[in-house]
Amino acid sequence: IMDIAIKAEHLSKRYRIGQKEAMHDHFGTAVIDLIKTPIKNFRKYRSLYRFDESESEASDILWAIKDVSFEVKKGEVLGIIGRNGAGKSTLLKILSRITNPTDGRAEIRGRVSSLLEVGTGFHQELSGRENIYLNGTILGMRKKEIDSKIKDIIEFSGIKKFIDTPVKRFSSGMKVRLAFSVAAHLEPEILIIDEVLAVGDAEFQKKCLGKMHDFTKEGRTVVFVSHNMGAIIELCPRSIILKQGRIIDDGPSKPVVEKYLSSLFQPTEKADKKKDNHRSGDGRLRFESIYLQDGEGRKTSMPIAGNLLDIVIEFSAKEDLSNVQFVLTIFNSLGVAVTHCSVRVNGQGVDIKKGGGRIACGIPKLPLPIGKYKISVAAHDSISKLDADRTACVFDVNDSNFFDTQFMPPIRYSTVLVDHSWKMVDS
Repeated sequence: IMDIAIKAEHLSKRYRIGQKEAMHDHFGTAVIDLIKTPIKNFRKYRSLYRFDESESEASDILWAIKDVSFEVKKGEVLGIIGRNGAGKSTLLKILSRITNPTDGRAEIRGRVSSLLEVGTGFHQELSGRENIYLNGTILGMRKKEIDSKIKDIIEFSGIKKFIDTPVKRFSSGMKVRLAFSVAAHLEPEILIIDEVLAVGDAEFQKKCLGKMHDFTKEGRTVVFVSHNMGAIIELCPRSIILKQGRIIDDGPSKPVVEKYLSSLFQPTEKADKKKDNHRSGDGRLRFESIYLQDGEGRKTSMPIAGNLLDIVIEFSAKEDLSNVQFVLTIFNSLGVAVTHCSVRVNGQGVDIKKGGGRIACGIPKLPLPIGKYKISVAAHDSISKLDADRTACVFDVNDSNFFDTQFMPPIRYSTVLVDHSWKMVDS
């Protein structure tokens, strides 16, 4: 038991979500409802803290996490993955003692530093320097200890010029830089990190990952939430998948990540996008279907590497639109974006008439190694985003004719295929 840093037992957290306002037929009923509202709200608030299984499936109850149990050993690095809304952030808030669970318990053995939403833990009116001392004091450190580390903290954050400026004037990137630097240098025994690396620039992300490597070598305990599957595999020997608030898998990161990604890449028989709710945009244009065509104009879900491929997007427009930008991104099975295509390569967007339409992106020689892929598509004009679909189409590359030989490079060494040749050069 002494080597356990975090122990979660049957953790559950529920919220009561808001409901639509009631429509009133006349003024009298509206007044009566207004008088009753404080009593209704009090009952709803009170019921959140009464764990009653009889209403656990009520329509206005949301279980952010449900019956979650796991252990993290001292010195272990645990990755937590899952789609947006799976309960990852709620779990970390419970472990960080920011919110209390509805049911269950979590034991934390060691000094904890949490890096959750941007700016969490900062006093907005205090300067960056003053917030470093505030965070250190909360962690139970003496001023002398913080004094010995403050130079390294400021240096690592890269915001020395602004360190005596109030935090409320920091950009989100500056807050992340300072927050990570504080969390990493004040020597917590347990570090809890929630997808903050997505905010910083590429150079700072690299510094953060390097610092986390140092953490693992020093035997610190880390709980890391990220959508960057490469970072999860690299940093975390073990990962768990959360889905709709429950743990559905727990084990070595590589097979767990592969299982998670394969669930994101489930091909659907129907390409009809009309009933797809996972969309964004103002709706002035909507994608109807997205499919692939080979060089002969035949629909396919298994294109051949090295051959011509058309990605066809069918859409409907509610009005005439000008200078519409269509973009698509192809992701491989590790969630890595392998290429990005945009109508901007033609120099400008396209004008669209009200009604149905179709546009095709032609790839003369598909440069993808054998594997599973998904396409994300989006469209926007000068006013706003029109439509976006993160998983518009899923396909497999099973055969390759890229090099016109029998050679196929191993998938683990190739994100894309590149035409190349070899020749002897005199020394």
